Amino acid sequence: MTMVSSDKKNRCFGGQPGKEFYAEYHDHEWGIPVHDDQHLFEMLILEGAQAGLSWETILKRRDAYREAFHNFDPLKVASMSDAELNTLLQNEKIIRNRLKIYAARQNAEVFLKIQQEFGSFDSYIWAFVKGQPLINHWKCSENVPVTTSESDALSKDLKKRGMKFVGSTIIYAYMQAVGLVNDHTSDCWRYNA
Repeated sequence: MTMVSSDKKNRCFGGQPGKEFYAEYHDHEWGIPVHDDQHLFEMLILEGAQAGLSWETILKRRDAYREAFHNFDPLKVASMSDAELNTLLQNEKIIRNRLKIYAARQNAEVFLKIQQEFGSFDSYIWAFVKGQPLINHWKCSENVPVTTSESDALSKDLKKRGMKFVGSTIIYAYMQAVGLVNDHTSDCWRYNA
């Protein structure tokens, strides 16, 4: 269901009063193609942290995650010690899930290997959509799938390479977030933007 917010824009999400941060994310990030490896890494870690929670929960903690994980520099995250990761288990500003926190380091290590193999993570990931965003034409958000054959393939490959918290549902949300897929509904102002 599209929401009309106080600024009179139709949004597929993020239009509720008091949640301007969510509208900001919707308007300026979600569904917009990303080609910067560091930002691609950030969103991969944040989507994994979101597993079992709402995206809003993670979005509110984004700055704390940036601080905790060295502004999502994959080289620095891959180099984090057990002691440093264990300290994060006491950090009330992020989700204190041991498996998710340790997965960030493991995923950073795999991310760096993918960069070496393909020249960039960007080159690797965009190949799963043949270099162009998949543009869908949904009338309402209830029609948007939670997985696709592309998210299945990407998830399978990332798991094979050793990444964690990269199931197909998480990866489809990731694909939406970084613009591999445009799932803005047809009545949303971002649909044609």
